[in-house]
Amino acid sequence: MRYLIAVALLSLPAAARGAEYDVVVYGGTAGGAMAAVQAARMGKTVVLVEPGTHIGGLTSGGLGWTDSGNKRVIGGLARAFYQRVKKHYDAPEAWTHQKREGYPFYRKDEDAMWTFEPKVAEQILRDFLKEAKVEVVFGQRLDRAKGVALDGKRVTSLSTEGGKTFAGKMFIDATYEGDLMAAAGVSFAVGREPNSRYNEALNGVARKWNQHTHRFTAKVDPYVKPGDPKSGLLFGIDADPLPADGEGDKRVQAYCFRMCMTDVPENRVPFEKPQDFDEAKYELLFRNFEAGDLRVPVKPDRMPNGKTDTNNNFAVSTDFIGQNYKYPEAGYAERETIVAAHLSYQKGLMWALQNHRRVPQKVRDQFAKWGLAKDEFTDTGHWPHQIYVREARRMVADYVITEQDCRRRRDTPMSVGMGSYNMDSHNCCRYVTADGFVQNEGDVQVSPGGPYRISYKSIVPQTGECPNLFVPVCLSCSHIAYGSVRMEPVFMVLGQSAATAACLAIDTKVDAQKLDYDALRKRLLADGQVLESAAPPSAGAVDPKTLAGVVVDDADAERTGFETISSTIGPFVGVGYRHDGNADRGKQTAKFVPDLPAAGKYEVRVAYSANANRASNAAVTVTHAGGATEKTVDQKKKPPIDGLWVSLGTFEFAKGKGGSVTITNAGADGYVILDAVQFVPAK
Repeated sequence: MRYLIAVALLSLPAAARGAEYDVVVYGGTAGGAMAAVQAARMGKTVVLVEPGTHIGGLTSGGLGWTDSGNKRVIGGLARAFYQRVKKHYDAPEAWTHQKREGYPFYRKDEDAMWTFEPKVAEQILRDFLKEAKVEVVFGQRLDRAKGVALDGKRVTSLSTEGGKTFAGKMFIDATYEGDLMAAAGVSFAVGREPNSRYNEALNGVARKWNQHTHRFTAKVDPYVKPGDPKSGLLFGIDADPLPADGEGDKRVQAYCFRMCMTDVPENRVPFEKPQDFDEAKYELLFRNFEAGDLRVPVKPDRMPNGKTDTNNNFAVSTDFIGQNYKYPEAGYAERETIVAAHLSYQKGLMWALQNHRRVPQKVRDQFAKWGLAKDEFTDTGHWPHQIYVREARRMVADYVITEQDCRRRRDTPMSVGMGSYNMDSHNCCRYVTADGFVQNEGDVQVSPGGPYRISYKSIVPQTGECPNLFVPVCLSCSHIAYGSVRMEPVFMVLGQSAATAACLAIDTKVDAQKLDYDALRKRLLADGQVLESAAPPSAGAVDPKTLAGVVVDDADAERTGFETISSTIGPFVGVGYRHDGNADRGKQTAKFVPDLPAAGKYEVRVAYSANANRASNAAVTVTHAGGATEKTVDQKKKPPIDGLWVSLGTFEFAKGKGGSVTITNAGADGYVILDAVQFVPAK
């Protein structure tokens, strides 16, 4: 009898027995899937625990327009995924609603393909898991209150609300929310840090940054009764005051669903009016049209077979701005309510764009051809199974990836992968401007200027915290750096690297924080990961390291204002330059303070990129050993030295940081450019 019971127990799945695995991966995102595959390929026992019923997260949840940045730095299993996408679409039978030759993003001679249908992505990821013989357990949600068992700081097992327990030697939190990380007592942040915390320029509140397309370009009244503040604010406008630009808050990027639409009639499901449709939630949309903004507010990027990955666009679109602040730390029931509200809003938006009387006929006509794809998301009413959680919790580790890493302004240690996409934050808030109109806030889109490294130290908890946990999705980043890191290919890369590290930590019996990086690096490179890449120079960029004397770049200046960064017109020093937005006269100033190696005479040069819209009278003050000398610079004219510099003269300076150059926009008659100041020893 005892023998029969033992045989019966062994025949159960490992999860039912509560057996210990080498690696437990929580979260079936694309990053989680690749982590599980890598652990299995390295010969470890592994289980992938997914709270829902699908694999792939956003990769299979509608985000088929891969925000990949520089594709050369996507290696390992991530690149293998996109190579399988290409192999799938190489087959003629894959093209059921469109001819392959008519799809512009299929390129026969390339090794990989970067756009795809959701169902294709999920099948490929399931194939990876099946081939690696990974045990996948669906529908098991972490018991966040008491489901993480700890031995000191070490996780010994996780238990789910469904009553299953998964014990392991190493754990990987691959969720978008960081629930396992938080339950294990690991430090994390939510929201936007102030720029001052990590010496950044793009973090925090960003009114002035919103100069792109995702803003109100027409004057739209924010009040229920136009012109009457006492009537209250329209739905979606935040009544809480915004901190000053550059200060932090708890707001996070807006979420949406990345719809898979189609204009193929036989595969199209019409948008239906939701039962809880509330016109008040769309009043800003209607007023924006009535104010003259006739842009169709969606971005339908073409996927194969007549489908799309549809994203947010313009002033009022699919992003449900301001309605997700509680989501990162909310309980499951509250999260479900938030997700349902997002779904209801987006369903109503789509119906309104096609049918509502206050939407201009021209817009309705343009949108009339679209519907949901009938052969996608068949178990969720053709809507994506995954909401786009652009950011939630972010771990705070010994090393925090910041704007300085993205711009390669510091030497990021211990690379386990690379990012390269824009530092991209969607809007976080709607507010009433000083002149009494509604505006969006939080949109930032700035290129890092090329690939950058992501540190191993950013995917493991800080010293003294959980020694057997890896966090490749909610990794240690500032808000604005996460805006670049948070791309699905990068999550796949980091998932693989985390699993590799977990397996090596098991083999060498060390904590995650103490793993031999050289051994990890060797294995990652052997598995095709890309850890280094020479950054291609931006058009017109001049590396400050190649310049004579002491150079102080705009990023290192002491500034009030001059928040807008650009690289449109070269040449320029570093990755770009700043300007004053041709606004706030006399209120924007920047002080360049060199650390001079010796006392003596130095020629002082100021860099700027010339253009007809620049100020002809930019005010500059040189503070030197003999006092202060005021100058004006005509930034309309091409600089005479290498097309980049103008000399302000030669001055005597003391050793160290006693001197400075201050640039202001007081009295300026155009844009004032802030680039760099050079101190060249006089001969």
